[in-house]
Amino acid sequence: MDITSVKLVYFSPTGTTGRVVQGIAEGIGAGPVDRVDITTPPGRQTPLTMGPDALLVVAVPVYMGRVPALVLDWLASMRLDGTPAVCVVVYGNRVYDDALLELRDMVAGCGGIPIAGAAFVGEHSFSSTEFPTAHGRPDADDVASAVVFGRTVWEKVQGIADLAPDMAVQVPGESPYRGSNVLWNVDFIVVNDACIQCGTCADLCPAGAIDAVDSAVIDTEACITCCACVKQCPQQARIMMPGPVLDAQKRLHTLFSAPKQPEVFV
Repeated sequence: MDITSVKLVYFSPTGTTGRVVQGIAEGIGAGPVDRVDITTPPGRQTPLTMGPDALLVVAVPVYMGRVPALVLDWLASMRLDGTPAVCVVVYGNRVYDDALLELRDMVAGCGGIPIAGAAFVGEHSFSSTEFPTAHGRPDADDVASAVVFGRTVWEKVQGIADLAPDMAVQVPGESPYRGSNVLWNVDFIVVNDACIQCGTCADLCPAGAIDAVDSAVIDTEACITCCACVKQCPQQARIMMPGPVLDAQKRLHTLFSAPKQPEVFV
């Protein structure tokens, strides 16, 4: 195939998915590379259009075993014309269930041809210093695996003469998809006196759920419990209050401490 460019599309509230994508791009080693960060609302304002001469890498974290509901509409709006695609999910060391299959199906439904897929591990959104789950993932080994995966993908691309829809990669999962894209509607963050109203949390919130003037005001219906605001607060002023999210944090730490490894499908 004559691929003239690579486009990286990623949703990465806490940065784990972005680091995996960067490793894959390094392995692909072809350019030019265009990055489309759809993490915050401004990044999801313009639909994506691609033809058969560009390689698409699309990556999302796994929420409740599914593709995050927040990005479903944007992903479904992609206009792809026989575009070779790589589908990647990043999960918090629990399970990725049907997320990779769901992402692959969405890309194919938009006119793309998924030629490879992968599931990588990233630190769980609920992970903390006290109750860590997949702490520090993706680590150096994970990134190295992402580089190797990218290299393998590029070798496959170079070996394809004529790409057809029936060449789509097979990935694990069930259809109809299990679980739900709908997340908890829960008030789980308390803002302490260390907050200086710098606005960092509001700027980085993927759902626009934090008030730009008073960061203690949170739209719990819009919040996707990604914990980006907790993890990235420069004053460490946002913490989990007792409740279902903190309980889940403790369960994850107890039940999913054994490290899982990347899975690739080419």
